[in-house]
Amino acid sequence: MFNGRLKARLLAASVAGAAMLGVNAANADPVTLNIVDAAGNLQLTRKAFEAFKAKYPNLVSNITYTNSPAPQLPGKIKAMQAAHRVDIDLALIGTDALAAGLEQNLWTKLLPDESAELPGVLDKYAPGPRKMQDLAEGYGLEVTYMPAGPLVEYNPAKVANPPQTPQELLAWCKANPNKLIYARPANSGPGRTFLMGLPYLLGDKDPKDPINGWDKTWAYLKELSSCIPYYPGGTSQVMKELGEGSRDMTVTVTGWDINPRALGIVPADFKVQAFKNMTWVNDAHYMVVPKGVSKEKLAVLLKLMNFMLEPAQQAMTYDDGYFYPGPAVKGITLEMAPKQSQDVIAKYGRPEYAKWLAEFPHVQPLSAKAMVAAFAKWDREIGAQKSQ
Repeated sequence: MFNGRLKARLLAASVAGAAMLGVNAANADPVTLNIVDAAGNLQLTRKAFEAFKAKYPNLVSNITYTNSPAPQLPGKIKAMQAAHRVDIDLALIGTDALAAGLEQNLWTKLLPDESAELPGVLDKYAPGPRKMQDLAEGYGLEVTYMPAGPLVEYNPAKVANPPQTPQELLAWCKANPNKLIYARPANSGPGRTFLMGLPYLLGDKDPKDPINGWDKTWAYLKELSSCIPYYPGGTSQVMKELGEGSRDMTVTVTGWDINPRALGIVPADFKVQAFKNMTWVNDAHYMVVPKGVSKEKLAVLLKLMNFMLEPAQQAMTYDDGYFYPGPAVKGITLEMAPKQSQDVIAKYGRPEYAKWLAEFPHVQPLSAKAMVAAFAKWDREIGAQKSQ
């Protein structure tokens, strides 16, 4: 009887202690997760998020999804944090919002702080994505990957000899005013890839230093601007105008080439051209948790992040080619993707991509501080008079 009472007391003490420490997760109520997408990433991952909710109803009762332009998201989160009311639990972002958030100290430190809940996570990434993960500085986890560009996309009925160098692109633009556009780099994957790829193509002094090392790039962009009608606020508008025929050419990346043609926004027979001796500027999407999210939700989010990096969920990110190829972790082949993804890539992918990806070198985008500086300088000196 004494032993029975002792066991009961020890059990009660153990349960009480766990509750005090907030680790009695099994009895905690499931949470609602609020996810904001500032990168178009939900096109690749929403089904996987829903699969997590279905698999763990004891953890997640509901997931809400909203969208935000990348340049606006950091300010929105900063205002929430100042008011001590953070209503965004997980943000899906590209390198643009990642950089801005790092500069403003908005994101929760995940590594090494939460490494016990993310066992071996860095070892899961393939080599290219692993280098892109370093850009997060431990404040986020990469979920999708794309060796982006820059590439030239054009209407073959209007462009007989597509440009293969920046100088040829400039000459074509001047000879065909208002027929070339690209979107504001701070809110466009193709726009920022073109911006960051030019210093390599033009042989600038320091491609990693947009303020002191890009003299040729800034001079080139100012001259190119003379034949560009305006700069749309996002890539979707660029592809709409290209598809409708009001523009004949733009700069693009692999995913923004494949997906709009698969969706019928851009004609399927439009072509792409690589620049001679180009350097691939890689791209990625990240999962970040704003500072101020509760410990209870963070525990669920860490489990969710692990889930999103499992092979089954990663295979879904081939999607319809939007962020081609998509997967960030090792060993995820197209054969593992849903049949629809396989069919889209077979029909709208480019056989030359494999050749170009192997032939030309790859680099990471600018660091957070340098990227923020490059966007600000472009907005001020290039886009100020023509942005919409």
